[in-house]
Amino acid sequence: MALKERIGTVVSDKMDKTVVVAVINRYPHPTYKKIVSKTTRYKAHDPYNKCVLGDRVKIKETRPLSAHKRWAIDEILNKTIKNKEDEK
Repeated sequence: MALKERIGTVVSDKMDKTVVVAVINRYPHPTYKKIVSKTTRYKAHDPYNKCVLGDRVKIKETRPLSAHKRWAIDEILNKTIKNKEDEK
């Protein structure tokens, strides 16, 4: 069975070796046919703490690494540039 992959945005990087990735899934509503967005947040393993807030990343399914962590960062697609003025 192939491993699942998702593409999302890093919304939290405050934990050590873990980031929270928000994945937006868009689908038509079964009755009204309007496009509906559902956001799912995944905790993903980031062993070198390379991801920062706002990065676009690809995550892949992995074995359970902790109580809530079942995904790992596969690659960083778009890197966010952090300025010192933004941190203040």
